[in-house]
This record gives sequence, structure tokens and C-alpha cells, in this order.
Amino acid sequence: MAFQKAVKGTALIGGGAIATVFGLSQFSQYRNKHGALVQVQAAEGAPVRKDHLPTREQQLVALQTSGEFDVLVIGGGATGCGCALDAATRGLKTALLERDDFSSGTSSRSTKLIHGGVRYLQKAIMKLDFEQYRMVKEALEERAHLLQSAPHLSAPLPIMLPIYKWWQLPYYWIGIKLYDLVAGSQCLKSSYVLTKARALELFPMLRKDKLVGAIVYYDGAWPLPLPAPGVGSAGCAAGPCSQVSGACGVRCRDVLTGKEFDVRAKCVINATGPFTDSVRKMDDQEVPNICQPSAGVHIVMPGYYSPDNMGLLDPATSDGRVIFFLPWEKMTIAGTTDSPTDVTSHPIPTEEDINFILSEVRNYLGADVEVRRGDVLAAWSGIRPLVTNPDSKDTQSISRNHVVTVSDSGLITIAGGKWTTYRAMVRDTVDAAVREHGLRAGSCQTMGLQLEGAQDWSPTLYIRLVQDYGLESEVAQHLASTYGDKAFEVAKIAQVTGKRWPIVGKRLVSEFPYIEAEVVYGVKEYARTAVDIISRRTRLAFLNVQAADEALPRIVDIMAKELNWCEQKKKEQLETAKTFLYYEMGYKVKTDQLTDRSEISLVPADIERYKKRFRMFDKDKKGFITILDVQRVLQSISVQMDENTLHEILNEVDLNKNGQVELNEFLQLMSAIQKGRVSGSRLAVLMKSAEENLRRRQAIPVDRSGGGL
Repeated sequence: MAFQKAVKGTALIGGGAIATVFGLSQFSQYRNKHGALVQVQAAEGAPVRKDHLPTREQQLVALQTSGEFDVLVIGGGATGCGCALDAATRGLKTALLERDDFSSGTSSRSTKLIHGGVRYLQKAIMKLDFEQYRMVKEALEERAHLLQSAPHLSAPLPIMLPIYKWWQLPYYWIGIKLYDLVAGSQCLKSSYVLTKARALELFPMLRKDKLVGAIVYYDGAWPLPLPAPGVGSAGCAAGPCSQVSGACGVRCRDVLTGKEFDVRAKCVINATGPFTDSVRKMDDQEVPNICQPSAGVHIVMPGYYSPDNMGLLDPATSDGRVIFFLPWEKMTIAGTTDSPTDVTSHPIPTEEDINFILSEVRNYLGADVEVRRGDVLAAWSGIRPLVTNPDSKDTQSISRNHVVTVSDSGLITIAGGKWTTYRAMVRDTVDAAVREHGLRAGSCQTMGLQLEGAQDWSPTLYIRLVQDYGLESEVAQHLASTYGDKAFEVAKIAQVTGKRWPIVGKRLVSEFPYIEAEVVYGVKEYARTAVDIISRRTRLAFLNVQAADEALPRIVDIMAKELNWCEQKKKEQLETAKTFLYYEMGYKVKTDQLTDRSEISLVPADIERYKKRFRMFDKDKKGFITILDVQRVLQSISVQMDENTLHEILNEVDLNKNGQVELNEFLQLMSAIQKGRVSGSRLAVLMKSAEENLRRRQAIPVDRSGGGL
């Protein structure tokens, strides 16, 4: 067919080489919120649980030797994996191709909400747009399904709309009540109005002046990067297949080995998100574009910026965009911006976008809460693959409706839509595939389908992990809420710590509950890159880029042992992951806040104070301090710190990378801290603490009274 001729021997997705390939049969799997695979049963047959997944090598062999597939899905994000899952549950012999790690694109870079879309409902009413209304209605129904399918991963989240003008109270109240009404029986919890005092009690960080009250409504919190990688026993047909004249397929290449091979299928589904039009043009160069990408930036800040269980919505920012401010993984996520973009460019967050989000956050938080640029722990940009027409003026006016198209050659394309409605999107897509290609298949079976891990999960499951394995309570809660009842499999391979407590479970970094056993477990479930581990199997890269960078060497060592990597391979993985953190997760814009070109804008009194503190370490008046200087001061106050840690601390401030911290660099650091561009500097805290300690030791003792007549 035309599509086979168009792609044979060429790059398939986004101009890059075809990469990781996986097959899927009558059993498919969902991926949990940190990337772990969980298996779901197909529509037919008795329940079966597999203790061991086939290896990636076995999958590749099966993909090449299983003959013609019924359905071949291109794209391993939410929509592509959902298509594979839907097709598999209908008894179709299914394969899935992904050029990168699963969910490495748009699917892992969302706002972590399952929602109908309050702003879409507003536009539907204001513009009398029935299509927008239908999309919101469908999204609210799908929201309920997602919450039921994985109770260990998701939960209703209250979101507050602070009201600062009296007229807004009835306006927003009516709108939110309509949101509840459209949800009908699927309404999570009824919205309600709060007084000013009650709003400040629940969200004490709010700006108090002119606050009238607040409205609280409910949507779903869903920290899932993707629902279903297409992994299972490749090449096993779930039912009889009809023959279609003229088979189609793709020529693909495994980027891990370089081997090329053909995969043939009766039907090809294009589920490549922002790269939709690239694949469509491989089929037909003349086809018009239907995808208008929109870039959305999110930032992550410390958890103290928001309550543990209350989000905030800014429905009308200074430029008309919507900003969410949500608790996530004990941190605070804020976003998103919305602007057209070129999908061929790297999704790199810009300083302009970050500052815009921070400015909106400042508008809603009290004056006693200093919103600092240095508190941005991670930042990323995701590309929304919105469907548009050539006359559309901007992406903000586009809804999240999805479109399924069929080309003259039979290529099925699914475009548009949103995370919440992915199940309905893939249902319509597979329906079209069955109809257009005459495939013999059952009806959609994904409604009510639970992720494995949900069946025996309960809110108290983590207690058993603590009692049975000796895990820390925080780690046990994390494992239970991530893997459900599969958490026991992770706990079984956790290493003994050698401490009195916890007994097992070595953390990758001290401030997050991710443990080394999760790396091993991720490898068993097809993780092949360090980037996959730090960003999707765990969420370190999305939560704190510095913590992720700190954990990388140990992660690479564990993966190397499991996958028999040579030293060169380890070096490549480490460099690739560091580049990913630097550009795509905001490390660059974070380090740009303090460079050797940073200005020193301190008042004379502060300059003298900081010079005095610096000289306490620079006793020889060299004009710079080294590790030896810091060690000498620490020893004088009876503080011990290993040399590697000291090297890391000084390296953060060694802007010209000459192995020492000069006075000018120290003043640049303190100036950046004062401006809020830098926070959490270990050297600044260490030097201040040492100065105060030395002062106490050098203080003149108070004379004692008494001793004579």
C-alpha cells in the first residue's frame, strides 16, 4: 500500500530513527504513576497472572517472527498505548512501536490532573458551542473511569478559586455549579463556597487583602505518566482474523542494536501526538496539517507553597491564560503557559515562561510568603498536540476535541484530545480501524478495566510493607501508592541497609522516598535508559533536577550491573541523562541564575559583612578559599564533612571552575540569594552557620559573682 512505500527505509516518527519496539497480545499492561508496568486481562478467557514478563529480546524476536499483525500502533504515549490496550482487549493481534522511551514526550509532561475542563465549559456556554460542551461532558465521564481504574494512584482533589471581587462570587459559583451539573452522577463531590476566614484557614498562604471568599470544586489528581505500554506476549493472536487485500506495515530499526526489520500488519494506527502531521505526510505529501502544537511550561516548587491537599486555580491571568497551582508528590506544581510552538524544536522551558508563572503565583500568595526564583526546583515544557484548522488564530481558542482520520491508503490517525479522554479517543480509533479494515474483533472492553495493583490495594497496605519488610513508613507509602499490591514485588528485592532502621530500602537520594530496588524493578520492566529511570520510573527529574543529578551515578551503576553495560556505555548514559536534565528539565535556566557574569548589587554595609564572613575562612588573605580552608574552620567548631561533599559544595559556587571560590564569586552568590534568584546554597548556609558558631565560642564569658566576704 501507499503507506508502506512511503515509510520503507525512512525515519518514521518526528524525523528520527525508529527505536524501541514491543509487541502486545491478548494481555496488555498499564504503567503506573512512576512508570511501573501492570498487567490487565483481556476481554476473553479466565484471569491469568504472569509472574515474569518476557525479556525485551524475546519481544523483539516475537515481533519479527509472528507473521502479520492485525493492528500496528505507532507511538508509545498515552494515546498509542491506549490504542494497543483497546485492540488487545478486543482479541486483536497487536504490536506497538515507539522511537524513544514510553511516555517520553507529551504524556509525561502534563499538569497531573484528570479534569473535564472548567474553561472549556465556560467557552461552550459563552459561545454556545455544543462540541465544546460534548467534550467536557465526555471528559467528566472519563474522569470517573480513571479514578475507579486505579484507586491507589488517583483521588479527588479539591481546587480553590479565590475571589477578590464581590461580583465574581455569583459568576464563578454559577459556573462551577454548572460544572457539577454536567458531571451528573459522576460528580466527585459537590462544590461549595468558603468565607474569607475559612479560605485562609485551608490555604493560609493566600493573599489576604481584598479577599472576599473562595469557591472549592473537585477534579482528579492523576500523577500517571502513561497508561499502557504495549508489552506482553508478542505474536499470540487472541482470535481469528480476516484477510484484507494488500497488507501494510513499516520498516523499523532498533536503536539499541541498529538492526532493521519489517513489521507487517493489516492496519497501521498513527498515534504520534505532536508528530502527527509528519507521519501523515509520509503517507501523502499533499495532506494538509491538522495539528497545531502548543507549548506549556510547568515549574515545581517546594511543598510549603501550597497545602498538602488543596489546589488553586487562577481562571484569568494577566494575559487570559489559566494557571493551576497544585500539590504534587509533596511538592507544588504550577503551570501552565500556552503558546504556539515548532514541534521540531527541543521542549526547553524559557526564563520568560518561568517568570510569568512566578508572577502569577505572587499575585495570589500573601506578602509574608516570598516567592523566590531560586525555589524553582525543576521546569519543563510539554507540547500539546491540539487539532486545529488553518483559520485558527491562537491555541487558547482551540478545544481538546479529538479527530480520527483515514487516509486513502488506510492509515488511521488519531489527533487532538486530552489526557483525561484518552480511553474514549482510542475507542473511536480502534472502532475506525476495525470498520475500515474489516477486522474481526469484539467490542471495546476497557470501561471498568482496573490496573493490576488496584485489586488488592487498600489505604492501609503500606502498613504491611513496614511490618513485613522493615521499610520506612514514607517509603512504604510511596511504594503502595505507586505500585498498588505490586509493591511487595519491589520490597522483596530491596537491599538490606545494615542499619537498625530501616531494615531494607536504600534511598537513591535522602529527601525522596525512591529506593534502589525501583531501578532494578524498572529494568525488569524494559527500562533501558537512565533518563527513563529518573524521569518516568521515578519522578526525580520532574521534582528536583539537582537531586536527580545527584542520584544519576548510582542509578547508572545499578543499570549497568543489570544490563551488563561496559564503561563506555555507562559514560554515554550518564552524559545523555545530564544533558536531558540541563536542557529539558530546567537545570540550565536554574544555573543561569548564578554565573561568572552575575551582577553584585549589594549595599556597602552588606558587602563589608560578607567580606568579613569570607575572611574567617580565608585566613591567609589569598582572596579565595579552598576545601582545605573550609575543613580547617569546620574542624575548629567540631564539625566533620567528607571531602567529596565539600568538593560538591564549593563546585556549586566555583563559577569559573578553577577549583576555588574567590571573593567576587562569594559576593555574586550572596547578591543572587538576596534577590531570590538562588536558594538552598549549601556553602552560604555552611559559612553563616560556622560564623555564628565561632562567635559563640569566642564570646567573653560572664564573670561569676561571689567568692569572698
